[in-house]
Amino acid sequence: MIEWKELDPELLLQMLADGQIEPEQIIDVRETFEWDYYHLESSRLIPMNTIPYSLGTISDDKPLYIVCAHGVRSAAVCNYLEEQGYGNLHNVTGGMAAIASLQGFQYD
Repeated sequence: MIEWKELDPELLLQMLADGQIEPEQIIDVRETFEWDYYHLESSRLIPMNTIPYSLGTISDDKPLYIVCAHGVRSAAVCNYLEEQGYGNLHNVTGGMAAIASLQGFQYD
C-alpha cells in the first residue's frame, strides 16, 4: 500500500520561502549532468542509482521531498524508501520541469 504523497511544486516553493523546509529534506534524484543544468539551491543531489548506498545519509526524522525531472524517478524512489521503512515522503509532482516553469526557466 502506497502511503507517500504527491506534493504540488508551488507548495514546495512556498514552504521553502517560508523556511518550513531545510535543505537536507529535499532530495534530487536526477543525474549530475541534470543537476548541473538546473537545480534548487536548497536541495541535495543523490542520484537514483545511488539511493540504496546512501540510506545511511538520509535522515528519516523529518519529512522528505523527492524530486526528479518530471516526477517518475522520484515516485520510484518514494516507493523504494517506503519499502526501506521511511515515512513522511513527498513526491514533487511534475519535478524540476514544473519547478523551473514556476520560476520562469524553460527546463526542457
